[in-house]
Parts: sequence; structure tokens; C-alpha cells
Amino acid sequence: MRGSRGLPAFRDRLAQLAAEHGTTIRSLVEDLAQSTPTQAEYAERAELARAELASALDSAPSPEAEAKARALLERLGATPHGPRAAA
Repeated sequence: MRGSRGLPAFRDRLAQLAAEHGTTIRSLVEDLAQSTPTQAEYAERAELARAELASALDSAPSPEAEAKARALLERLGATPHGPRAAA
């Protein structure tokens, strides 16, 4: 939302979103902050997922398999903010 429209347009959009969700701007922002993982949390989740896969498959997924899975999730919109973790 950055650009020529500025802060009033940003505030108006937040107000509209809050109204549509039956809440306040403050609550909307708090919910976003609480429900959006940090980069460190994404990395921790990725490592836990790798460990679970390794345990279930009796071997770790290859870097190629991880890359394919990551690409699929990104195409599906499942990982819009997650880091690209190294294998």
C-alpha cells in the first residue's frame, strides 16, 4: 500500500477490513501479528517437518524432493511468507 496514496488510504483500508470482520483496526493488527509466524518460527517448523519425514521414511528427503514440494506449496499459495530454508 505504499506509494502516492499514503497513510490515509492505508488507514482507510484497515478500517474497511476491520469493519468487514466485525472488529477494530487494533484487533485486526493484533490477530495478524499473533497468527503470522516469524522467519525463525518458519525455519523451526521446516526443521520439524524434515525430522518427521525422515522418521516416517527412514531417510531424509533429498534436496530435489524438498525443492519440488516447496514449489508445489508456493503454487498453491501455502507458503507466501516462509523462508527458503537450506536442505
